[in-house]
This record gives sequence, structure tokens and C-alpha cells, in this order.
Amino acid sequence: MKSTMDFIEMKKSGEKITMLTAYDYPSARQAEAAGIDMILVGDSLGMTVLGYASTVEVTLEDMIHHARAVRRGAPDTYIVVDMPFGTYHASHEEAVKNAIRLYQESGANAIKIEGAHLKGFVHHLIDAGIPVVGHLGLTPQAVGLTGFRMQASSREEADELIETLQNFEALGVVMAVLEAIPSDLAEKAARQTQMPLIGIGAGIGTDGQVLVYHDVLKYGTGRPPRFVKQYGDFDKAGIKAIGEYISEVKDQKFPDENTTYKKKVYEDENNG
Repeated sequence: MKSTMDFIEMKKSGEKITMLTAYDYPSARQAEAAGIDMILVGDSLGMTVLGYASTVEVTLEDMIHHARAVRRGAPDTYIVVDMPFGTYHASHEEAVKNAIRLYQESGANAIKIEGAHLKGFVHHLIDAGIPVVGHLGLTPQAVGLTGFRMQASSREEADELIETLQNFEALGVVMAVLEAIPSDLAEKAARQTQMPLIGIGAGIGTDGQVLVYHDVLKYGTGRPPRFVKQYGDFDKAGIKAIGEYISEVKDQKFPDENTTYKKKVYEDENNG
């Protein structure tokens, strides 16, 4: 399993870091088998696999449940887990308590928090010995205020983002995710910080990239964001396979001799 120091060395050497957002045992198992560097158990699981309207509905119990499944599927991969909405927005005491529980019970290597206003909370977490990953730019938990659009598009906002990253680094944050920001800003931020920066919709100048398993494989998702590239089509393959199963059952082609147990427990009765 890679460590935070390994990711820092990868940044220094120019080797790009790969991160995939996954939510369960089979997807994590595939990611590890493929050689992914890092898995994020994102609170986007609310919409992607639980059918919630937004990440706001995701609970601490949801995150622990899914992160533990991912850990079982990828025992040798570095795992980051999101702190869900509402679990770190009240008192520092309650937030640290929730973070400790998430870190202990999820089996993750680090927890991720969203926003630039959390320096005090980050300090408390690091004092407690919890590795922290930051998330700046478009933060899904705040889309009710910001909307799904590019962030930090003005010079002032860009300077603030870089300053926040530098403050996070000084506090001991191990890495950060930059989402939906201008590519030149992301590239400059990566040059001005020593901690790894993982981009999503932030161009090629970051130290690595993250996409969602279901987006990469076109699995149960709608129209993808502009910054997503789909490398497979599980929807098409899955619908085709299920359709074939339905047809074979209707046509009495399944089950056949090869998929049926053949011991005859009523042989004598049938012959009589």
C-alpha cells in the first residue's frame, strides 16, 4: 500500500497519481486489480448508488458502511473517505468526535473535508493524529450556494485559493482535491505547494486525477460533466445481458442441462 510519503515522492518525480471514486466491494476490487494508486469513498455515493437528491442527505453511517466495503475490496490500496454534510459544521468538539469515529470505523487512511473556511477544524484533526485531505474549488456540499460551475475564475478568488492551499500545507494537510477550476490556476497551485494536488475538471497540470467509477464506466449515470471521459459502457453491456437473460427464460432456454442439478431423488417413483 502506498503512503502519503509515496505520493509526495511521486509529485517530486513528476509521476502522475491516479485516484478513483468507488463506493463498494466489487468496484474497489476492480480498482485495486487495475493498479489504481488511491481510492476515494466520496459522499457522491448519495446520488450515484443510493438515489438521494444530493450529498446533503448522506449520513456518517452511510460513509462508514460504504468505506468498510471498499476497504474489504481493496485491502492494499490507500483510501480516502469524505466527511458528510453536517458532521463538521457545528462545534469543533462535535466535529472532531465525528472525524475520529469515521477514521476509526471506516478503515480509511485519511478523511476529506470540503471548503476553505476550516483551518481551525483542520488543526484539531491533525492534532488528533488524523490525516486530512482538503477539497477546494467546486465543493459539492455547497452547490446550493455556488451551483455547478467553474470556481475561482477571478484573480482575487484564484489568489485566495492558493493562499488556502499554502495554509493547509503549513497545518499538515497531506493532499488536496481541486475541482472545476481554471487549468492555469491549478497548474500554478501545483507548482507553489509541496503537497500533492489531485484534479477533477482542473486540467492536466495537477499532480494527479480523480474520476468516479460509474462515470468512467458509464454505469447507471446520466449525462456526464464536461470534464469526464468514459472508458467503457456498462449500461449498454448490462442492459443487453439482462435482456438476453429475460429472453432465455421466456423461451425456456434457461436453465439448461449445464445449469441444472441432475441427481434424481424420485427416480423409483417416476419409473413406477
